[in-house]
Amino acid sequence: MAQHDIPAEQIEQFEAEFHGDLIRSDGADYDDARAVWNGKIDKRPALIARCRGVGDVVSAVNFTREHELLLAVRGGGHNVAGTAVCDDGLVIDLSEMRSVRVDPNTRTAWVQAGATWADVDRETQAFGLATPGGVVSETGVAGLTLGGGIGHLRCKYGLTCDNLASVDVVTAGGEYLTASEDENVELFWGIRGGGGNFGIVTGFEFDLHPVGPEVVMCLVFYPGDRMAECLRAYREYVAAAPPEVSTLTLSGVMPDEERFPADAVDETKIAIAGCYAGSVEDGERVLMPLREIAEPIADFSGTMPYVEVQQLFDEDYPDGMRYYWKSLYLDDLSESAIDRITYWTDVAPSPLSTVDVWQLGGAIARVDAEESAFAGRHAPFLLGVEANWERPENDDANVEWVRDCLDDMRQFSDGSVYLNFPGFLEEGDDMMRATFGPTYERLVVLKDEYDPTNLFELNQNITPSGSAQADGRAYHE
Repeated sequence: MAQHDIPAEQIEQFEAEFHGDLIRSDGADYDDARAVWNGKIDKRPALIARCRGVGDVVSAVNFTREHELLLAVRGGGHNVAGTAVCDDGLVIDLSEMRSVRVDPNTRTAWVQAGATWADVDRETQAFGLATPGGVVSETGVAGLTLGGGIGHLRCKYGLTCDNLASVDVVTAGGEYLTASEDENVELFWGIRGGGGNFGIVTGFEFDLHPVGPEVVMCLVFYPGDRMAECLRAYREYVAAAPPEVSTLTLSGVMPDEERFPADAVDETKIAIAGCYAGSVEDGERVLMPLREIAEPIADFSGTMPYVEVQQLFDEDYPDGMRYYWKSLYLDDLSESAIDRITYWTDVAPSPLSTVDVWQLGGAIARVDAEESAFAGRHAPFLLGVEANWERPENDDANVEWVRDCLDDMRQFSDGSVYLNFPGFLEEGDDMMRATFGPTYERLVVLKDEYDPTNLFELNQNITPSGSAQADGRAYHE
C-alpha cells in the first residue's frame, strides 16, 4: 500500500502521536532524508519516520503493519545493499537515536541504534576502553553488529556481536523486549549474526576491553608486481601471528596523488593493514615483518590513537560514490587462490575497486558455533570484492566484475558469505541457506515466532515458513 492509498486522517493521526519527524515525499528535506551512503541506491519511500525514541519506533512498526506497508529500517544507512530505504513504503529512521553511555566500572557501554562507530569510539576511548567495531568509523553500529562485525580488534576480542551483553528489541507485533543470555535467550542467539530479521534493535549493551589510547598500526603498500609474493608472505605471517594481531590485505590501483609518488599513483598495488591490540612496544616488533616483505611504495605504519586507526579508511568510502560488494569465506589462501586474486585485481574496471583478504581465526574461532547465529567461524580468511566507482554509466561493468570474480572464487569456498558484504539481495534464500547450513532451519523457527508475516524482509532475509518469498513486495536493486 502506497501513501496515497492511506486515508489522510490516518496519516495525520499517526503524525500527531509521533514525537519525531514524519517526512513526506513532498517535504523540503525529503531528498536528503532518503539518501543513503551508497550513491547507486535511488529509492523513493512514501514516508520516512525519523524516530526520537523507542515509543516512536513502536508507533511506526504498528502503523506499518496495520497498513501493510513495505518497511525499511535505517540505522547508519551504510549497508552496501541499500536496505535502509525502499520504494513506496515506510522508512523507520533511527539516525537521531545516537546516545552512548559508558560505565567504566563495569566496562560496559549502552548504545542507541542510530549511533555510528565514531560515536562509540569517542565515548569509550575517554576511558581507554573499546569494543570491536568496524574499520570505517562512519558505519552504523546496528547493522554491523547484527551481521557479525569484523573489525580491527577481531582476533583478540572477537566479533562485534560476540561482545553483546544484551539488546532492546521492538518486534513485528510492536512488543518491546530485552534479550540476553538470561532473558529471551533464543532471540539473543539469533540476533547475534542473524541480521535484522527478528525485530528492530533500539539499544545495544556491549562489553568493553582495555584498548589504547594509542595502538600500533601497520599500513604498508607494495608494488602490484610483487602481489603474489606479498600474499604468500602474508599467509605465512598470519599462520603464526599472536591473537593481538588483526590484519587484511587490499589489492587494487588505489590512486591517491597525496599518498604515493607520481610514478606509482596509477599503478596496481597491494596494501597490508593491521592493528596490534596490545602494548606499543610489542606491537612495533610483532608487526615489523609485514613491513619488510619487499621494498614498499609507501609505509604509513606507526603508533597512533586508536580513534585515528578507526578512521584511517573513512576517506576511501565517501558518501554518494557507487558501491557493489560481495564476499566469500575462503577455505585457505592457496597458491591457486592467490593466482586468481591477482588476476581479478588486474582486470578491475575501476581503479577505486579492491580485492581484499581478511584474516580471521583467533577469538572468532574460539567461540563455539552454537553460541550465536553467526556463520563463518570455521574460515581462516574472508574474501571481500569491492567495486567502487563514480559514474552511473559504469554500473554494468563494475557489477559484472564482482559477480564474475565471486563465481570464479567459489572454487576456494564452501559458498558461505559474510552478511555485511552481501552485494545486493539478488541471491536471496539460496545464499542464506548456503551460509547458515543446518542452522538455517533454527533461524526459520525463530523467524516464525517473532516475524511470521516477514514484516522485516528488507535485509539478508530469513523467510518464515508460512510466507511466500515472492509476495509482490520484493526489493529490487
